[in-house]
Amino acid sequence: MPRCGPSAGSGRLGTRATVDFKTRWACVALVDLTGFFAILAGLFAIVNPFGVIPTYIALTEHDPPKRRRRIVTKAVFVGAAVMLLFGLLGERIFSTFDISLPAFRIAGGILIFMVAMDMLRGERPKQKSNDAEIADAITRESIGITPLAVPLLAGPGAITTLMILIATHPASTDRLLIHGASLLVFAATWPVLLAADKLSARLGQSGLQVFTRIMGLLLAAIAVEFVLTGLGSALPGLLTPG
Repeated sequence: MPRCGPSAGSGRLGTRATVDFKTRWACVALVDLTGFFAILAGLFAIVNPFGVIPTYIALTEHDPPKRRRRIVTKAVFVGAAVMLLFGLLGERIFSTFDISLPAFRIAGGILIFMVAMDMLRGERPKQKSNDAEIADAITRESIGITPLAVPLLAGPGAITTLMILIATHPASTDRLLIHGASLLVFAATWPVLLAADKLSARLGQSGLQVFTRIMGLLLAAIAVEFVLTGLGSALPGLLTPG
């Protein structure tokens, strides 16, 4: 296995200047794929399509299969579009409201931690929707947009996570990978929701809650990392020992 240690003139990936093309490609692939799958896992945890299944079934239980398929398709497309929009406009939002990245990391980490705590308790995150919104959605035709796409799939936590990831990775290739990971998460959400009835019957409510709690634990770790990084940037001496 080639080593990708830091060296002069090695670029941001830290590959050695003397290695041949094949070795450089292996180093690039290792670093990029590792980061990509970490980002993919984090975004999947915060979107958490399995946690949306009970609400989706409640909203569409009386609808015919064709309409349910249209609802899922609309929810996935709108959710992915909202995430893409905020990812592209994130830096402009920061500059317009004069928000520093460390401040947004800290606030976003706190928000994501609150979502994670609800998930660990087996509850629907209050930041995503409430009972009044769900009851109102049943009487309307646009449930694919609200509440399924926003805020159940593309909620405040998911949007915040994506904006922080984009802001902390200025390289164009990195940002393309992050947007690609977001699109893959929503692509995976489509078959999950289409198979909601089968998954619910097979896993049961307890099985879905176990999966949600696992995702909540991962989210809690991501949230703490966001807060610690934000505090380290805003107050450099705070987390430095001695």
